[in-house]
Amino acid sequence: MADPAPPASPISDGREPRRRLGSLTIIARYALRYPVQLTIALFALLTTSLTTSAFPYAVRSMIDRGFGRAGDMAHINRVFYQLFGLVVVLAIGTALRFYFVSWLGERTVADMREAVQRNLLRLAPRFFEENRPAEIASRLTADTAQVEIAVGTTVSVALRNVLTGIAMTVTMFVLAPKFAGSLVIGIPLVMSPIILLGRRVRGFSRSSQDRIADIGAMAVEVLGAMKVVQAFGQEERETGRFVDAVEHGFATAKRRIRVRAVMTSLVILLLFGAITALLWSTVADVAAGRLSAGSLTGFLLASGFAAGSFGALTEVYGDLMRSAGAAERLSELLAEQPEIAAPAHPVPLPAPGDGALAFQNVTFRYPTRPDVAALHGFSLTVAPGETVAVVGPSGAGKSTLFQLAERFYDPQDGSVTIDGVDLRAADPAAVRARIALVPQETVIFAASARDNIRYGRWAASDDEIWTAAEAANAAEFLRKLPEGLDTFMGEGGARLSGGQRQRLTIARALLRDAPILLLDEATSALDAESERLVQAALDRLMANRTTLVIAHRLATVRAADRIVVMDAGRIVEEGSHAQLIGRGGLYQRLASLQFSEAA
Repeated sequence: MADPAPPASPISDGREPRRRLGSLTIIARYALRYPVQLTIALFALLTTSLTTSAFPYAVRSMIDRGFGRAGDMAHINRVFYQLFGLVVVLAIGTALRFYFVSWLGERTVADMREAVQRNLLRLAPRFFEENRPAEIASRLTADTAQVEIAVGTTVSVALRNVLTGIAMTVTMFVLAPKFAGSLVIGIPLVMSPIILLGRRVRGFSRSSQDRIADIGAMAVEVLGAMKVVQAFGQEERETGRFVDAVEHGFATAKRRIRVRAVMTSLVILLLFGAITALLWSTVADVAAGRLSAGSLTGFLLASGFAAGSFGALTEVYGDLMRSAGAAERLSELLAEQPEIAAPAHPVPLPAPGDGALAFQNVTFRYPTRPDVAALHGFSLTVAPGETVAVVGPSGAGKSTLFQLAERFYDPQDGSVTIDGVDLRAADPAAVRARIALVPQETVIFAASARDNIRYGRWAASDDEIWTAAEAANAAEFLRKLPEGLDTFMGEGGARLSGGQRQRLTIARALLRDAPILLLDEATSALDAESERLVQAALDRLMANRTTLVIAHRLATVRAADRIVVMDAGRIVEEGSHAQLIGRGGLYQRLASLQFSEAA
């Protein structure tokens, strides 16, 4: 929650946005998956446009043939019957167009959200270190909502106005070719500000979507840390930050609105100014007998329709620019490729797996910190069924071992193997299926207790879930919950105590029943009873498994088969608890500080 504004998202790299509607092609690709609905929508759109273009002909016929013959009501009646028929066709066509276009909008957005989420779940942790999850979430919500507007409304309105404008232009040439030709000459004057100013609108639209994402990310960050904000009395400061972000977004939106206002004003001035001048000339021709009153009326009606259609394109174009900006941001997420992926021909892991884990001369630097090596020539072999406790000061590289074992990253030098297979040659999904992870910070999803436990193995039965809960010493408190396993846990497990959350994550790992366990013990203090229950659950979890544990409890290091002491990415000591205490080295100093209270 630092004061400086966040840098531009690395997803976009600060590139100058392409000044064209080409970004909307991604929307077209998804819409084309539904040719039947798209065809019906286009047919209805064409029908309503052609129906609308028939009105000026009916009006001309009514005036020239009906009013020109005294008492010829039969012809007038026929014309109105025709008009009623056109209205019915227009109503049915509009209903079909609205339904299928709206359906396409909702379906396209749903498909895009699913595709973006599916791709995000394939990406390596590096992507989420460089891009804020809250900003990515904004793209899934705000940007897809803008795309929905484009597909469900804007594109339909744009096509309708283009077709209607073209049909009315043809009608004007039929009714009064001389004046229609003069009007068409002025169309480039009308379209010029749309094209020139529309480019600026798109740039502002992209910036506006970025500001909305920043606002959403800030809100998620602050609301997720509300207790800390209130505990430190930072309400006013956070309100100020949020107000600044909102006002920044408003300032960006004002620039976009100003350009659109100027663009709309110019179009109306040029278009209706030209129509006024033509009207002056056509009235003179009617007075001179060179043009019939019906043709004049039909021409005016057609030109009004055409003016409204082409004038509306300025508004539509602005909306399309905003949608193009949103589509471009979404396409960037879809274009991201996972850095960690299965090779074309992955090497299968031995089945059943023994759980042997080895780091062989590994050197690794995090991509976000390329100048600092987290591990230097690191080598460690954990035999099947062995428990190795890893201790060391903060920044020693302990957590990096877990990141490499799960193949969230690949080392720059050396190799990591499971049962003799280099992880880079194996399928990451197969590697992770051999591992159960208990992170230091307990992760509880906003779901039921059942779903949180079976996250370790989704197909598990209720009997298997309860067995895991019993082994994790979680069954007792789960049975006391209002709805048992179906009880909603709240955001981040807000309805549970710290010890209960830890036991729930242990139950998840037990249910996974993987041959390798990566355990990062929680450092949070628990009461004596919770500590006893958690330790007993951990003992059951580590039994008969290859276990690599980042230890914070004295009981854990004493029970380990071997203790590895790390510092600055290297192993500096190795042995049992008694051996390392007797040497008086780094372990002895760490133990006196870290384990003194537990001892």
